[in-house]
Amino acid sequence: MLNERELFELYNKDVYRTCYYMLHHAQDAEDVCHDVFVTVFRQDWQKVEYKKTWLMKITVNHCLNFLKREQKSKLREKKQFLLTPRRTADPVDIQIAHVEESALWAQWVQELPEKMRSAILLRYMNDLSLAEIAEILEIPTGTVKSRIYKAIRMLRKKWDQAGKSYQKGEVYSEPYGKKVVSSSEK
Repeated sequence: MLNERELFELYNKDVYRTCYYMLHHAQDAEDVCHDVFVTVFRQDWQKVEYKKTWLMKITVNHCLNFLKREQKSKLREKKQFLLTPRRTADPVDIQIAHVEESALWAQWVQELPEKMRSAILLRYMNDLSLAEIAEILEIPTGTVKSRIYKAIRMLRKKWDQAGKSYQKGEVYSEPYGKKVVSSSEK
């Protein structure tokens, strides 16, 4: 039987990661993560059979509630500012050094509609089954499949539009359309 500390240490990273990907802000994610565990410890959590699924459901609901409250408040403008991607005026060589495939994918996932983003993050970031995701989001399994499929299709479309065909050691400089190969590949 787990105690509260063990439960926290076992699932803290999963809860925080989910909060961070849904809220896009480290401090908000920490706050919501804290609230999730306060909520869990106030309940009879030891009798729950599937603790991770139950915890992820609580996490998603807390995040969605946070987002709803935030939209209604004056912080809406601040959130939009923080979520707006910024273009830097760095030299091309610095831009190329910072471009990574995973960073592009993370940005594109953040741009997905909230419902699709929730489904795809629960599936691929938390390795939850379709049935577990359906239970957390309180939607049919078919809807989960549909949201994940649509999200993947949208991501693939963005990939194709960006003209990316990464191979080992290759990076593309979008502003100038030049292919740059890392020095280790020359």
